[in-house]
Amino acid sequence: MAHFRKPLGAALALNTVIFAAEATAGFRAGSLSLVMDSVHNLSDELGLAFLWLAFVLPLGVSRGLVRSANLFNSIGLIAVSALLLWEAVARFLHPVSLSGWIPIVVGVGAAVGNWGVARLLREPARDNTAIRLCYLHNLGDIQVSLAPVASGALVLITGNTVFDPLVAGAIALWLIVSTVREALASGEELIWPEKLGCSHPEER
Repeated sequence: MAHFRKPLGAALALNTVIFAAEATAGFRAGSLSLVMDSVHNLSDELGLAFLWLAFVLPLGVSRGLVRSANLFNSIGLIAVSALLLWEAVARFLHPVSLSGWIPIVVGVGAAVGNWGVARLLREPARDNTAIRLCYLHNLGDIQVSLAPVASGALVLITGNTVFDPLVAGAIALWLIVSTVREALASGEELIWPEKLGCSHPEER
């Protein structure tokens, strides 16, 4: 199990860089699509952190703590997404200036970073169910991180900044719907990783 710690720690560190870069660039540039994707990556932090701790701590992470953390993570993600959806509607009605190059450059960087996270998890994912869930999730994140790239390209092509809040609103809706759906489907475990037990995650 010790050989899982290094790739999980590296994946957690890289995901932190992605979140920080998108959040900083998004707030400074006024790009809601980047902010929304940073919120999405922040929600991944909790899952990666608890998965890493489960292999680092001698007794792993308790099932009750995982459930509680996932519950608050779900509620927080829905609440923040709803607030940003409201802001997206406001910016759609009252557009603000925005450079399309910023979401393009940072979004491409985030997509590459998410590919890197998935690459780090690919080998250990073959031997552990919980890590495989995380690996598959990050493969999907590559496509989500390209959403700001699309918004930036549309802003550059059309000169209309309403595409940024439109894309941000779409990401927000997707996060709300997918979080609610997964929470309902996962029952007591709430989202993931459902394979975390009272000690270390199950190994095959």
